[in-house]
Amino acid sequence: MSFTLLLDPPGPEARALAEKELRETEENVKKGIETLRKYIEEDKTIYFSTDDDFLMIFLRPCKFYPESAFELMKRVADFKVKHAVLLHNLMPEDEKNAFVEHNVVNIFKHRDHKNRRMMMVNCGKLWDPSKVSSDQIFRIFYLIHELAMYEPETQIFGSVVIMDFDGLSMKQITGMTPSFSMRLLSFIQDAMPLRLKEIHFVKQPFLFKMVWQMFKPFVREKLRNRMFFHGSKMSSFHAHIPPSHLPKNYDGELPEIDYTGADWYPIVISHEDKIKKWNTYGYVKNK
Repeated sequence: MSFTLLLDPPGPEARALAEKELRETEENVKKGIETLRKYIEEDKTIYFSTDDDFLMIFLRPCKFYPESAFELMKRVADFKVKHAVLLHNLMPEDEKNAFVEHNVVNIFKHRDHKNRRMMMVNCGKLWDPSKVSSDQIFRIFYLIHELAMYEPETQIFGSVVIMDFDGLSMKQITGMTPSFSMRLLSFIQDAMPLRLKEIHFVKQPFLFKMVWQMFKPFVREKLRNRMFFHGSKMSSFHAHIPPSHLPKNYDGELPEIDYTGADWYPIVISHEDKIKKWNTYGYVKNK
């Protein structure tokens, strides 16, 4: 698979999974779209696109319950207001240096054995907090999620995040501010219209316990059940994602990763129109 956004309609496997796990039947889709559109049109305080494809972004993670999808939209709008300092009119160009010069966030070219998108975050020695702040990492996450949610098959199959803590030191721990931790958790648990299926923590040293203690009290059960801690035991990781779908970096059968966020950056730029549009969504500003 090359560096590209996959915008094709869902294939047979995705459609079958969507019906089984997301209640995605013709009747539920029709009713969900009609009702969600009605909610948006009747609520004069909020603005989102009412195109069918756009509404599916919110209906799929909410299993086609339009009330839940509308609540998710409102939480997205709330989040954008609360973190406007970081997110207002955010464009890829604003974080070009972090994308291109620093290998902190990377997206695998291939999907896993369950067709899920995989994102890797280098939280250890490869991350220099004096050059890329935790706020910048969050902004990159946010830009990537904006594009991933437009992929119909990612809406259905979901995504997986690998947090690689190889070489973690106090430098990185002090770089992970409590405000970053809280913002990231709030985003994942409340305001991200994507199905995050698993988070894998790998190569984390003993020091990692300090980071985890910061997060732990605020992680709800649903998310906690999707978090897996492997340390240096790749066999433990392979129980979730087989070696056939992992690179050599994780004792997998695929070639070692030889690409970074720099290789993805042109794709992000080529879809700037979607990001620009997303920036207009949320609560209507009083004139």
